[in-house]
Amino acid sequence: MRTIIEPFRIKMTEALPVTTRAQREASLASAHNNVFLLDAEDITIDLLTDSGTGAMSARQWAALMQGDESYAGSVSWRRFESTVREITGFKHIFPTHQGRAAERILAATRLKPGDIVPNNSHFDTTRANIEYVGAQAVDLLTPEGQDIYSDARFKGNMDVGKLERLIETKGAKAIPFCMITVTNNAGGGQPVSMENIRSVKKTLGKYNIPLVIDACRYAENSYFIKENEPGFADRSLMEIAQEMFSLADGATMSAKKDGLANIGGFLACHDDEWAEDFRNMLILTEGFPTYGGLAGRDLEAVAVGLKEALELEYQRYRHATVDYMASRLIERDIPIVRPAGGHAVFIDAADFCPHLKPSDFPGIGLVNALYLEGGIRAVELGSVMFGRVLPGTKEEIAAPRELVRLAFPRRVYTQSHFDYVIEVLDLVWRQRGAIPPYRITKQAPFLRHFTAHFVRGDVEPC
Repeated sequence: MRTIIEPFRIKMTEALPVTTRAQREASLASAHNNVFLLDAEDITIDLLTDSGTGAMSARQWAALMQGDESYAGSVSWRRFESTVREITGFKHIFPTHQGRAAERILAATRLKPGDIVPNNSHFDTTRANIEYVGAQAVDLLTPEGQDIYSDARFKGNMDVGKLERLIETKGAKAIPFCMITVTNNAGGGQPVSMENIRSVKKTLGKYNIPLVIDACRYAENSYFIKENEPGFADRSLMEIAQEMFSLADGATMSAKKDGLANIGGFLACHDDEWAEDFRNMLILTEGFPTYGGLAGRDLEAVAVGLKEALELEYQRYRHATVDYMASRLIERDIPIVRPAGGHAVFIDAADFCPHLKPSDFPGIGLVNALYLEGGIRAVELGSVMFGRVLPGTKEEIAAPRELVRLAFPRRVYTQSHFDYVIEVLDLVWRQRGAIPPYRITKQAPFLRHFTAHFVRGDVEPC
């Protein structure tokens, strides 16, 4: 059949807040024009993030009741460890309360000022944790990945030639490890091929540099490999994921994505010395190594979710949903990153708002217009999130791209919800010339997008 149905039925409903334009205007003003600062009760369709916002399955809710809350060595920990090891094959596994905790432990124990960490594209918290300890995060995306409108497959790949030149120029000792993010969130949710991971690993192997996978969306990446990379069509998603992890020396993961859970994550590796450092830091900051900041019931939910994410029918439905929205936006000439990513549709805010400069923060303008028009919350991935202020000045350094991400929570919204989003986007698109510029009036030194205050740049300050 051509119709891809949700491979589940709904057993419980939750009312959506429906607000007026006047209410949304007042709410956004109170939130200093930053949708991160809005209350959930002010949002009708929340596409801010797919992290921890999904709906758990009946099997996950049943697993919660088995949660063993013993402080050390719980039964729930053993189930979690067994599941992660089956999928990843790693010798040492450490639960964490979410992905950025794993990133923080990795950066704090393995990096020092002046070190360099290559990646296909670092996402916000990964970059922040690396830079917080004085190291440098370097993105090495391929030319195809930098072309927003190219229909090439595997646009999340790392440029292996750039990687080798970086190692030769800076020296292997300056690079304690290399990372690959699957799928490449900052690059439009684009997948990474198995061939590219192998090539990166082979290059790093010549210099004895370890490879760490940011595995937040490992199952979605496995699906892309199955569907689009020669030689994998007859392989199960579990087998593909296992091969992908077999090429790595370590991994960080937010289980709030492809763990299908509302909280949780892990840090894993093979090296005994790394593991000892991770364990000591985890005890200091997260908790005992067999719970890592999580309740036993959370460990149970993640253990179930990690396998549910590898179910083919679930992935087929999820990717079809993203493709459904993407194709209808393309029909309307709305500029989006192509092809559609695995977890979101990414709008090219610079092309959407050609009357706005990067310093006008077009992504913030578009995000706020979507909220005001239809109560939809999205997120800017442009010069607010990835730009920065030139040290010692107030001059803004623009990001390479001005994107707005509409992230799809897992198993939450139906086709009619996405039809509504398309309708709102279409209206905003036709009125795009009225989207105003914004400027920042308050910001934090790291991850400023979460808490920044904005004012409209076309309004005189009081």
